[in-house]
Amino acid sequence: MTLSTPAMYRRLAAAGLLLFTLAWRAAAQAIDVTQRLDGFDAYMDKTLKDWNAPGVGVGIVVNDKLVFAKGYGLRDYEKKLPFTPATMSPIASNTKLFTAIAAGMLVEEGKLTWDKPVRDSVPAIRFYNDQLNNTVTLRDMLSHRTGITRHDTIWYKSDFTRKELFEKLVYLEPQEPMRQTFLYNNLMFAAVGYLIELQSGKTWEQFVKERIFDPLQMNSTGYSIAEMLKRPEFGVGFTERRDSFELYRIPYYEDISGVAPCGAIVSNIEDMSHWLIALMNQGKYNGKQVIPAEVLTATLQPAIALPNTALETRGWAEVLNAAYGMGRQTVSYRGHLLTLHGGDLPGFHTQVSFMPQDHIGVIVFEIGNHSQPLYNIVTYNVYERLLGMDQTPWSARQLEIRLKNKKAGTEARTKANQGQVPDTMASHPLAAYAGAYENPAYGAMTIALKDNRLHFDFHKMRFQMTRFHYDRFDTPDDEQDGKWSVNFQTNPQGDIDRAVMSLDEAEAVFVRKPDTIDPKVMSQLAGAYETPGGVKIHIVVAPDGKLSLVLPGQPPLPLNQTKGMVFRSPRFSDETFEFVVQDGQVTGLKQKDPSGEFTLPKK
Repeated sequence: MTLSTPAMYRRLAAAGLLLFTLAWRAAAQAIDVTQRLDGFDAYMDKTLKDWNAPGVGVGIVVNDKLVFAKGYGLRDYEKKLPFTPATMSPIASNTKLFTAIAAGMLVEEGKLTWDKPVRDSVPAIRFYNDQLNNTVTLRDMLSHRTGITRHDTIWYKSDFTRKELFEKLVYLEPQEPMRQTFLYNNLMFAAVGYLIELQSGKTWEQFVKERIFDPLQMNSTGYSIAEMLKRPEFGVGFTERRDSFELYRIPYYEDISGVAPCGAIVSNIEDMSHWLIALMNQGKYNGKQVIPAEVLTATLQPAIALPNTALETRGWAEVLNAAYGMGRQTVSYRGHLLTLHGGDLPGFHTQVSFMPQDHIGVIVFEIGNHSQPLYNIVTYNVYERLLGMDQTPWSARQLEIRLKNKKAGTEARTKANQGQVPDTMASHPLAAYAGAYENPAYGAMTIALKDNRLHFDFHKMRFQMTRFHYDRFDTPDDEQDGKWSVNFQTNPQGDIDRAVMSLDEAEAVFVRKPDTIDPKVMSQLAGAYETPGGVKIHIVVAPDGKLSLVLPGQPPLPLNQTKGMVFRSPRFSDETFEFVVQDGQVTGLKQKDPSGEFTLPKK
């Protein structure tokens, strides 16, 4: 009998799948978790002490059950309250897989597609150029392969809405060609959350709750710190000071609404075990299909490779050949397939992972920025114990790096003023620097003059400034928000008209917002003005208030206000057009450039 019919192939494949499923279940069930974790409590006690870590929670899922859940250390270091499996915590970027799967549900419904340009489904989305507009797919956005770097300062501590952040994509210039380099980008996940709203008619929060949280009985899980603080148990952020080993309390990060789809979910180990059970069981929970299996498969497929950095820089070969799918990555961990994702927000760090072929999953919650590597260290140690492997000295390796980096950082801060040019002067009086400056992507920065000092206000970060040299002014080096350096620039007319800051992976230019013009005067700007040679030019005011200069037979020339009644074209910074106002009436236009000045009376 030959094996040539499709039906026969299907029967054999089904039989093979059944045997494989039974085999891994038998292997997973054979693990005596209690025996394999012998000594783990002592290991955790020592690890927390070595790392000066406030608290860690660990959950282990085998097959479709949470078989181990325990807290170590404290969820509130000050009040000495113990960390438990019920302790609520922001899961940060472990939110991303929820967003990818929610988007996948809409793919299943035909409202989005993985691999066609996302603009085919949602024409409202706009990227930096036509190449991106015509090429970027949902898979690109969810796998960090658009070539656009992260630009986290756009959303950090800002009040931008999700729609406003979605509309800022057009200003994000790609740093690398598409699909060649892994560039982590939270804003893309925020944008996908907005796509979900546009295509489903429900907010991302509503959609995820109804389609994922509720069927998985994740009854404690929510989206905000305010919700978290109403629960009986919640984590409190403590971390180590940069230049000592003192632990201190830090504020919760709450400005997350705009980018919620990339990192807003708040949960605990008990609830997250329900999620992990569904991920490990082809989308099923308590016998019900909650997540389409095809969507889980799609998110697991490698979309872009990550470098073997640990192997190349340190010779560590335990973790190899990482690839990012959508909302999670896969690696080979000592020959075992592992899928995982970390999550990091100030004070709180999490990791959710499982080994698909071994059907073992691990959840780690951790408090303390300085001890963030613990979620990898603990995760790897648990897998090695459960699989009967010898234990890699991850803690010792990473602790050595941490302490060296901490010492180097302290030493570096003692040299912060090196390079300062002595005996320089500012080019303008301090009052000339004060004003509002704006970048289309990053938003507004305000420089105020108070008590003869400049004050910096950007995304709720407010600091006094000190002149470093020339027209560079710096903020103090804040324990949490770091140091901000602003270099002011002068235009050819001698005015401070822009400020430059190094943000994320590039410099950002903030253009000074011009003075407000009296609406009555503004209404008079439009009209004809006559050149000395008798040619009439026209000033046109668009509905949005923007001005254009129109020469006979030429396309309109946009004019941008620089100061008061002075405007200039984007083409030449040394040519200006100043409207002449006498007794509240616009009487003419002065055209100035380095060669001279012409007056054009209004007709």
